[in-house]
Order: sequence, then C-alpha cells, then structure tokens
Amino acid sequence: METEEFFLPRSRAANERLHALVPGGAHTYAKGDDQYPENLAPVISHGRGAHVWDVDGNRYIEYGSGLRSVSLGHAHPRVNEAVRRELDRGTNFVRPSVMELEAAERFLATVPTAEMVKFTKNGSDATTAAVRLARAVTGRPRVAICGDHPFFSVDDWFIGTTPMSAGIPTATTELTVAFPYGDLAATEELLTRYQDEIACLILEPAGHTEPPPGYLAGLRELADRHGCVLIFDEMITGFRWSEAGAQGLYGVVPDLSTFGKALGNGFAVSALAGRRELMERGGLRHSGDRVFLLSTTHGAETHSLAAAMAVQATYAEEGITARLHALGERLAAGVREAAAGMGVADHVLVRGRASNLVFATLDENGRPSQPYRTLFLRRLLAGGVLAPSFVVSSALDDADIDQTVDVVAQACAVYRKALDAADPTPWLGGRPVKPVFRRLA
Repeated sequence: METEEFFLPRSRAANERLHALVPGGAHTYAKGDDQYPENLAPVISHGRGAHVWDVDGNRYIEYGSGLRSVSLGHAHPRVNEAVRRELDRGTNFVRPSVMELEAAERFLATVPTAEMVKFTKNGSDATTAAVRLARAVTGRPRVAICGDHPFFSVDDWFIGTTPMSAGIPTATTELTVAFPYGDLAATEELLTRYQDEIACLILEPAGHTEPPPGYLAGLRELADRHGCVLIFDEMITGFRWSEAGAQGLYGVVPDLSTFGKALGNGFAVSALAGRRELMERGGLRHSGDRVFLLSTTHGAETHSLAAAMAVQATYAEEGITARLHALGERLAAGVREAAAGMGVADHVLVRGRASNLVFATLDENGRPSQPYRTLFLRRLLAGGVLAPSFVVSSALDDADIDQTVDVVAQACAVYRKALDAADPTPWLGGRPVKPVFRRLA
C-alpha cells in the first residue's frame, strides 16, 4: 500500500464547522464532502483562472469549476470589470433597469432560436417555470422527463422521482413519467399511453453521447403531433456545445429552453427562453389566464446580467467554445494514453463531449465502482488535481493539462495494484465516496 502523506487539517476542521451549521455541510449536494475521500475534501479559500487554493494552502488544478458554471476561469477580468461597473451604479431597483433590456437583447441575439427571455437566479426556477407554462398552455397534468438525465430541478415534480423523495406527496410524483434518451418508439408509446395527458417532454438535448441521427428532429415531430411542449434543458449544453446551445449546433428548435451555469461564469443568472406565443402567457399582452411564470426579487440584479453579457461577448469574440473542445480533446487523449500505459484502459474511462468530459471508474469485473472512484480521486488530490469530473475551463493551459495527465498516470499505477489485488480497500483511507442521490445519509 502507498504511504499517504497528504493531510488537510484546516479543511477537515472547516468541514466539521460547516456540518454543525449548514445541513449537508455545503449548499449544493454535489459539493458535499461525502463526494470526496474521507478527510480529503478541500475547503476552498480562493481561485484564479484554472486554479484554486484551499484553506490549508494547497493549490489545485480545478475541473468542473463551480459545477460547470465557471467556464472562463475564476475571477475573469472582463467579467469582473463588467460587474464592478454595475456595483457602483446600484444593483436592484423598484422598476426594471435598462440593463434588463440590454441583457435580453444580447441573449436573444446569442440564441436566435428564442423570441423572448426571462432571467432568474438558478436553473431549477427556470425549468419549473417551463413545466408550469407547458401545463398551462396545454391544460394537461403530466410531465415527461428524460429518465437518462440525472437532474432537472430541486422542485417536487422532479425530485420526487429520485431516491431522495422524502417530503414529496406520491400524488405529485405520479404526474411525472419518464422516457429513454434516443428511443423515439418508446417515447411515442408513452405519449400514446397517456394520450392528451402529457404537457411536455423535457430533456437535455445532448449528454455523454451525441444525439442519434434524426433523434432531436424526431422528438420535435412527436411533440407537434401529440400537442405537447418540447423543452430543452440547456444548463450544461448552453455555450459548451455552441453559444446558442445544442439547439444552435443541431438545428432543432424547442418550444422552450433553459440556460444557466456557463451563462454567468459563476455569477447567479439563468434564463427561460422560447417562443413568443408561449412566453407571453406569463406576460400582460394576452387575453388568457395569467401564468405566474417567474417573479423573483433578485432575478434581474444588474451585476449578474452584466456578467452574462460579458460572458457572451467573450465567447463570441475569443472563440471560447472551440478552445474548450481543443483543451478537452488534449486532456482526453492524455488520460486515455496514461490509462493504457498503466494497463487500466478498460477501467478508467473518459466519456462525453470534449468540452464536457466525465470519467468512469470500473472494478475488476467492469462494473462502476465507488471504491475505485475513491482511490482515483485520492491520488488526484494528492497530486494537486481537484477533479470530480474532467470538465474543462478555458483558463487551463497546456502545462495544466500535462500536469493533470502526469498525476492521472500516477493514480492509474495505484489503480493497477488494486485491480491486481482485486480489492481497492487498502488504498481508500476510509469510507468510499457516495452517490448524491441515495435514500439514507
């Protein structure tokens, strides 16, 4: 067994204090210390570019920054300058600021497949507003979610379908049904079984695999034929696939779509966008029943909208999406080569679009393994790589990628030893990491 000399005493103490004051010890379950090896969950002091520093003084190359939100790197000068300008001018008023108009114009120029947009603070509010709007315009109760995609909202209509369904009435959950990604026949069967009951189909238009040829266009046709609303959740695909999201890349126009994450480079801003005919039902210029679409005190804070505008300008002017792809391709090739060199190419796998890479850790029988993930994460952390995924930011440079690949190679050497022993336990240093969605703590 390798001698472990990597300790995080200040982070460990801070985690204990966090758990005493904050349920789960973090404000996002995916940031919980249960997602990291025991006693090796860094508490972050600050970040700049592609690097973060923990309270123990260790520097890491960071991936998946801000749960994929910080795609330009931390403290990006152009974004920060745009935010600072607005802070001196006031951030929230009793009436709309002109920034709301300018931000809407900029967003709709970036995502020309949408006709109206409404901003809010988090993705869940946007997806739930889309679902509510779909139910209102169709008069139908059921929501059809893509069952292959891991997360849509913190709200009852989705969370009730997960193992963390405590507190959610069964009657609510029964109104949500699921369809498999890439299978038009199964989706049509679902729409037929619940004829005239399904208000919307909601899915991430792309994920760890490319959409099968004709799939998104086929969904568009199915939604039209069955009279339901097609919603694309572009929280992840927005900007990482193209500035206009997956809909811009693949050329299939949903009725409604939701954007967030990369939109603000870490500042709190997300968006619900879509066809005027639908979106206006949440407005004042129609004769039907009013829909309480989105109404948030902080939804249009000027500094967050300024951040979003700066992000969009940076993406367009600096070719950020292409850079994310290039960095991701370099990283994926390096990791695969390192894994092959250590004889674990069938066990440490890199998956997904180059701009949105994740890794899988398989055991000696080829099954996904939390203990092997723990072993892998432990070695990455000890090598100065903070990587719950391999999702890149544009602030990474070639030296960062090269260092990451070197550390991955070292981790794969330990991985090989564990496989040979058919038991990773001696290399875990404690309990294994756990999946976010589980019934018991």
